[in-house]
Amino acid sequence: MKIIKDPKFDHDLKVILQFIAQDSKSKAKAFKNELISKVSNLTNMPYKYRKSIYFSDDNIRDYIFKGYVIPYHIDIDNNTLTILGIVKYKEYL
Repeated sequence: MKIIKDPKFDHDLKVILQFIAQDSKSKAKAFKNELISKVSNLTNMPYKYRKSIYFSDDNIRDYIFKGYVIPYHIDIDNNTLTILGIVKYKEYL
């Protein structure tokens, strides 16, 4: 399964990393490395995480990472998993 990152995800992640880097560049780098590693593992069991409570599509799931929600779409026909974005949990409600 191929992972596709929506441009919104890339933009939002960049903003989050800039915010974290204001406190510590090493923490921002560690956050990004761990997140990318965890996102890469989503392809092993894409339905492992909860169905998104914000969409009425069983193929859109929410992965929670350190207080952030990362919604992703599973497309079995095209064998892809699209990372849609990343937001702070409270902002997503």
